[in-house]
Amino acid sequence: MSNTAEIQCPRSISEEDRARAQIYQLLGALLVDPPSNELLKGLASLQGDETPLGSACKNLAALAERTNPYDAEREFNNLFVGLGRGELLPYASYYLTGFLNEKPLAELRTDLMSRGIKSRSDVKEPEDHIGTLCEIMAGIITGEFPCDSGLPSQKAFFDAHLAKWAALFFTDLEEAQSAIFYAPIGSLGRAFMAVEADAFAIQ
Repeated sequence: MSNTAEIQCPRSISEEDRARAQIYQLLGALLVDPPSNELLKGLASLQGDETPLGSACKNLAALAERTNPYDAEREFNNLFVGLGRGELLPYASYYLTGFLNEKPLAELRTDLMSRGIKSRSDVKEPEDHIGTLCEIMAGIITGEFPCDSGLPSQKAFFDAHLAKWAALFFTDLEEAQSAIFYAPIGSLGRAFMAVEADAFAIQ
């Protein structure tokens, strides 16, 4: 799972699925690590429309244009790292139980094992981190993993590990005291989770 906004697709997928995977990959990249200067420049060229998703993209582009990597990293640390802990704890276990490393993490690890998805050795965070879950969704959509990548498989993973808490996390990020550059990332994530939930609901 690479931390870039570009997706390499091992299988042929539709433009719609490619776009979905790119949004998941982008959210993953921005939530796992602070953005590089290269990523900030790429974000500054994002286009948008009047939909909630498009509006979030336009706001993110405007902020990326005037944010430098140092300020973005400081904001990232305030939000997610902090002294002891950041303003937000971006883990499924915390959002669903109030504690870290609880049942949602165990259930996720069982699901990942059954899908043949292995954790990256360089990642120290528990797998139920929101950024990691977004990267995994991107990989399922593109066929990066050995598991079934069809819509039922995507829906099962989304319903089990994102649907119950991701929108709430992104709303919290949108409204976080430390969030400036990350506020429209919260808006983007919240709008995208709503689009995904609606699309999966009619499957």
